[in-house]
Amino acid sequence: MSEVYAARRKRLRERCSAGGSASALISRPANVRYLAGASPQGAVLLLGADEDLLVCTGPPDDRPHEGRPDEALKVQVLSHSGGDPAVAAAGFLMDRGGDSVAVEEHHLTVARHRALRSVAPRLRLADLGGAVEQLRVVKDEEEISCLRIGAEIADQALGELLESILVGRTERHLALELERRLVDHGADGPAFTTSVGTGPNSGRRGHRPTDRRVEEGDFLSVCLGATYRGYRCEIGRTFVIGTSPADWQIELYDLVFAAQRAGRESLVPGAAYRDVDRAARQVLDSAGYAEGLSALTGHGVGLEIEEDPQLGPAAMGKLDACVPVTVEPGVHLPGRGGVRIDDTLVVRPEADGGPELLTITTKELLAL
Repeated sequence: MSEVYAARRKRLRERCSAGGSASALISRPANVRYLAGASPQGAVLLLGADEDLLVCTGPPDDRPHEGRPDEALKVQVLSHSGGDPAVAAAGFLMDRGGDSVAVEEHHLTVARHRALRSVAPRLRLADLGGAVEQLRVVKDEEEISCLRIGAEIADQALGELLESILVGRTERHLALELERRLVDHGADGPAFTTSVGTGPNSGRRGHRPTDRRVEEGDFLSVCLGATYRGYRCEIGRTFVIGTSPADWQIELYDLVFAAQRAGRESLVPGAAYRDVDRAARQVLDSAGYAEGLSALTGHGVGLEIEEDPQLGPAAMGKLDACVPVTVEPGVHLPGRGGVRIDDTLVVRPEADGGPELLTITTKELLAL
């Protein structure tokens, strides 16, 4: 993997040089991990003209899922009184005669920016912007493999839960059980706080589990994700509890399923982000559910659970091959509940079979 990280840093260095900076200071943890192979707590990565330096406050973790620093990197561990790694890195750069550095202004706090100015007053600070995030959008096959394994773990955890007795158990209890099962099957941990919604809570995006108990006839919506070697995926499904679905539940489910299918089928290289959103959204719009829809139909996933691209009405840009995204439309009816269906897929050209579905748990409306 060392050559992979070196190639990533080379691409970033070329972008910095084009912008007039010979060095870059990376502080956002996911970006540090992407370029260095690991991101110990508080670590920053200093890209120099000749040498790259990982600065941290303690030795990098030796746990595989936390990642290991690229062996080609020099690692500088500060003493307990060594202060802020970003400030220390700026000092190192000054000592080497550096006169400019590109920083991630969107991640730096005001206090940290002031500290950098204080320790290196002659150092010109330029804004790196989202350069690293842009590099992260297209994944290599090793990254996609990690997402695929994470999706398999999430599918397995969800499948086992569906085989258990659900009536009478609380949303909170079910969510905790799902997160335990993720770890039992090899995940680093949950990719985000697991959402379980029953009855009137079902179908709400990002619903935090409560002590409401599952009842016969409820919609049950579940959204969970696994982290595997730092990479995060997600899956969302909706079911009916204990009885045949009511007519209104079948109608609503079929509608959301049609919207989600339209979004999935539009995932082709070259498709505009907003067109993917439109494909799913117009199905729900035409049925009278324009109000209350989520701002996004989906988003990218990777080292963070919400990355670029954003699939929304105002999103700018077009899809590339090997970009993993979610497609997750939903409808929530206040006081009644709703439906959300969420998959993680990888954009692939038609010649390679079209979009690759990573989360394969059935989307049939099951009565559990």
